[in-house]
Amino acid sequence: MNNLAFLGRDMAVDLGTANTLVYVRGRGIVLNEPSVVALNTSTAKIVAVGIEAKQMIGRTPSNITAVRPLKDGVIADFEITERMLRYFIQKIHRRRHFAKPRVVVAVPSGITSVEHRAVKEAGYQAGARRVSIVEEPMAAAIGAGLPVHDPTGNMVVDIGGGTTEVAVISMGGIVTSQSIRVGGDEMDQAIGTSVKKEHSLMVGERTAEELKFAIGSAYPIDGEELHAEVRGRDLVSGLPRTVVLSAADIRQAIEEPVASIIDAVRTTLDKCPPELSGDIMDRGIAVTGGGALLRGLEDRLRHETGMPIHLAENALDSVAVGSGTCVENYDRLNQVLVPERQR
Repeated sequence: MNNLAFLGRDMAVDLGTANTLVYVRGRGIVLNEPSVVALNTSTAKIVAVGIEAKQMIGRTPSNITAVRPLKDGVIADFEITERMLRYFIQKIHRRRHFAKPRVVVAVPSGITSVEHRAVKEAGYQAGARRVSIVEEPMAAAIGAGLPVHDPTGNMVVDIGGGTTEVAVISMGGIVTSQSIRVGGDEMDQAIGTSVKKEHSLMVGERTAEELKFAIGSAYPIDGEELHAEVRGRDLVSGLPRTVVLSAADIRQAIEEPVASIIDAVRTTLDKCPPELSGDIMDRGIAVTGGGALLRGLEDRLRHETGMPIHLAENALDSVAVGSGTCVENYDRLNQVLVPERQR
């Protein structure tokens, strides 16, 4: 039994701007919670982490703040990230304080070496024995089931909360990639700004996100246009008010972030070696990440690039599954992990 307990401790963490997912070797994804921490500012104690903390965003008294420690896919608040990681790791390994797992962390491909070191350091501080790093587009491609080790071009677009990663992968390595700091959060902000401008109504970030889920789209949808009621504070009277918005309003609001994502896809295709371009023409582009679930995004990409577009089945957790695959086959997938940077 001990040997098995020992084996089952390796884990993979998808430290996302919006959600953190943890995959434990032999058990699959065991935790998927929002990357939010609620802090009591007067005592510096953590009040809640994850789902409970997310419900507090925009609804807390002055001495409690709900913080999102990751911004644009990288650590914005080091100490809180480390405490959040430790909380998640301990939540999984109850009673096993001696457990020092090997951890694989997925990070955006465009991060600097300082940010790189911060992620590793946070892992070690949270109690890892060894921290390995895998780039998100690589993990997403493995998780989406693309044959990354073959000498053919695989293209993946991973749209997360804080970043969008576009990469062409061949033979277990990234041939060309682009990471832009635009994702779901940027769309939420755009919706908030638009509602404020067009209807002089203030809405919170959670309301904006709910609107995006309910009626957001990247391409006109056939048939009936969707509508949604939104409640917020009127900027003129200062009183609560309800407005009805249509899908077209939201589409117009998020046009800019969506266009940036499409530009990134085009730029990456433009930098791709011709042999691999031919492969991608045949195989198409795999789209993963929470942002891939935006209605009409596939049609929009198909329309703009003329390539076949496939939505990954497990779009929301493909990065965690891919990182988890690295943990399961540590030796075989060692080549896709980012090598140790020399100090």
